[in-house]
Amino acid sequence: MTKQLSVLGSTGSIGVNALNVVRSYPDHFQLKYLSAQSKADLLIEQAHEFSPKAVVIGDESQFKTVRSALPAIEVLKGREGLLELASRDDVSTMLNGIVGSAGMEPTILSIRAGVDVALSNKESLVMAGDLINRLLLEKGVNLFPVDSEHSAIWQCLTGEAKEDIKRLIITGSGGPFRTLPWEQFNKITVAEALNHPNWSMGKKISIDSATMMNKGLEVIEAYWLFDLPVEKINIVIHPQSIIHSMVEFVDGSVKAQLGLPDMKIPIQYALSYPRHLQQDWEQLDLAEIGSLTFEKPDLEKFKCIQLAFDALEAGGSQPVVLNVANEEAVYRFLKEEIPFTAIPEMITKAIKAHDFLEHPDLDDILALEKWTQAFIQRS
Repeated sequence: MTKQLSVLGSTGSIGVNALNVVRSYPDHFQLKYLSAQSKADLLIEQAHEFSPKAVVIGDESQFKTVRSALPAIEVLKGREGLLELASRDDVSTMLNGIVGSAGMEPTILSIRAGVDVALSNKESLVMAGDLINRLLLEKGVNLFPVDSEHSAIWQCLTGEAKEDIKRLIITGSGGPFRTLPWEQFNKITVAEALNHPNWSMGKKISIDSATMMNKGLEVIEAYWLFDLPVEKINIVIHPQSIIHSMVEFVDGSVKAQLGLPDMKIPIQYALSYPRHLQQDWEQLDLAEIGSLTFEKPDLEKFKCIQLAFDALEAGGSQPVVLNVANEEAVYRFLKEEIPFTAIPEMITKAIKAHDFLEHPDLDDILALEKWTQAFIQRS
């Protein structure tokens, strides 16, 4: 049976890769909805190829352009259009490839609509993990991880008993500054921070990799996905990005999931679960790679990692502020308004300044998002 899909963020790196998967399996998947924030030309091109029922263009100034180019397709606009599309229940799976906190509410709305979610937007769980997990139980729907690290853990845990797990080991490349001395961090340029050694990603995610906040956010995401205490979630640096994560069991055995750094693989697994469908992507050749190495993360250089662990321990509203403050600080760095080293400093200030909430609901989270954005923009 053909699976009906909605792909939010279809013009970003995750969305483009998802459409590559769909293109390879026209008998397995049908695209019903697409959304993009600002890349109208690419959205129009995708719509002409896949003929979805409806699309959303977030940038309202481009609405007329998209509508005139797609007369046979329903075209929605802005944030309101995105949330309306996310609320529709006539698809089986919504793939959320939206970058940043903007992706959280669409995740919640799709779950409320009874739609399974293939989640690349880690911010959803970082900001609203407790709320999302309660909704998943209430609605009886599934959340399939798309991040390569969480997909790896998910695959390693298949068939295993929870009581047999000793710890989850999230791997990370270390980013472009793994070997750079701390004394030189204040000279890091935007171009240098965007130059990831292994992965091709969008700008925001590339900066998160450079600060290693991405690993901190992944720890919080893993906490909500796999229901293990924070002390059972570890990070190890693996520069080759071949082992995507590991699970250690109480008997000392370790399972690892390996593959080339190619997001099409975890995207396809999330969409085709529980099948591993045949593909002709580039294949892993361990003999050609030669060696795999591992290091402990440097928490002195990469302060964002510890900030994330601390926020997870504190719980409540702290991960919300952590996530949004990081996002806003990253955008300020990309605009060259602040130095690279200011990112963790600004996050720390925002966390200390906010009014802590023990159990924030969706309205609280949205209000905290606005407060944190304003705090960082004026800092």
